[in-house]
Amino acid sequence: MSVLAWVSVAVFLVAYALIATEKVHRVAAALGGAGIMLLIHATKGEAAFFSRHAGIDWNVIFLLLGMMIIVGVLKQTGVFEYLAIWAAKRARGRPFRLMVLLVLITAAASALLDNVTTVLLIAPVTFLVCERLAVNPAPFLIAEAMASNIGGAATLVGDPPNIIIASRGGLTFNDFLAHMAPMVVVLTAVFVGLCWLMFGRSFRYDPERAESIMALDEREAIADRRLLWQSLAVLALVMAAFVLHPVLHYEPSVVALLGAGVLVAATKVTTEEAIAEVEWPTLVFFAGLFVMVGALVETGVIKELSRAAVSATSGQPEATALGLLGVSAALSAIVDNIPYVATMSPIVEQLVQANGGHDVLWWALAFGADLGGNATAVGAAANVVVLGIAARNGTPISFWQFTKYGLIVTAVTVALVAPYLWLRYLL
Repeated sequence: MSVLAWVSVAVFLVAYALIATEKVHRVAAALGGAGIMLLIHATKGEAAFFSRHAGIDWNVIFLLLGMMIIVGVLKQTGVFEYLAIWAAKRARGRPFRLMVLLVLITAAASALLDNVTTVLLIAPVTFLVCERLAVNPAPFLIAEAMASNIGGAATLVGDPPNIIIASRGGLTFNDFLAHMAPMVVVLTAVFVGLCWLMFGRSFRYDPERAESIMALDEREAIADRRLLWQSLAVLALVMAAFVLHPVLHYEPSVVALLGAGVLVAATKVTTEEAIAEVEWPTLVFFAGLFVMVGALVETGVIKELSRAAVSATSGQPEATALGLLGVSAALSAIVDNIPYVATMSPIVEQLVQANGGHDVLWWALAFGADLGGNATAVGAAANVVVLGIAARNGTPISFWQFTKYGLIVTAVTVALVAPYLWLRYLL
């Protein structure tokens, strides 16, 4: 690699260390790292702002913006209070039962929506119900972020890397259902067990609070029924457009912005009220992170790492698939899995052709990138969004608080996927 590439790696590692240790606010660290990358010409303005593979992913930024606006309007209707009371009553006030219910809802919803949209919708419910039960919302939010990444792996539209893989590999929505979804069901069940080991034993049941929850009427929480039906109608159309992406060919970001615009225009909600819930620091953090990772793409660092990992398998299909699974999980824990998959997918396409069109490599890449995103707080978009919402609501989750659980979940889920790939495709 060139001197510039090594300097870029050093800048990225320093910025990442600052984010991980929280010595500097993560937004400042990401913006500072992005600024230095531009200053040393590791990337240029044209690449940083306009490149599809090495720049800011505006689809992600505007998808988040649109969904944050929709969620902000929904919040005014009282529907989140309704769902919070409903969930708590179904769990009969027991914290772990509630966590299981929210995890299953999150995983299932993430298979149809993208995982970022799901956590944007479920996080407000989590804060409200945890407040009712007087329990710490942090474990619930961490579990939901991880469940969204696991559930999102099941379908083409569930996780942004899957869309990139499908486009490059010529794979369909049904391909993902047939090859990814069965294992995702197993992983979700295992994850529920891991939640008990990681969080469940620390929860305490409060009979008095549970009794008070059971006495509540969730219907009384709805503050504006007209706005609720308008918001739900728009949200249903947005969700339908997400699911029909392979047919309609509208980017999720376009759908989200159109939905937000229609909702604000068709209701009495003011512009100020609509944007009040937007997590601006989270959006700026993403922009800085994309520029830093884009610089590693531009200088060839990520491509060299990927090629070195692939060459280490000596071209054997079994070693290539399992090596790709492990390397993808490891690298997606460090850099966002979206630019990683965008960089790696052309290499995998060549490997698939060299191995007689063996699709197992695509599934290894998808599983590794999707599940590896759980390992650290910045490995997946859903993780970053959850941390931003938590900080905004006065319950900050540190990088290591998330990562110490994420490493366990990633190690277990990836270890389970390896024999699945071996038995189904390679044996």
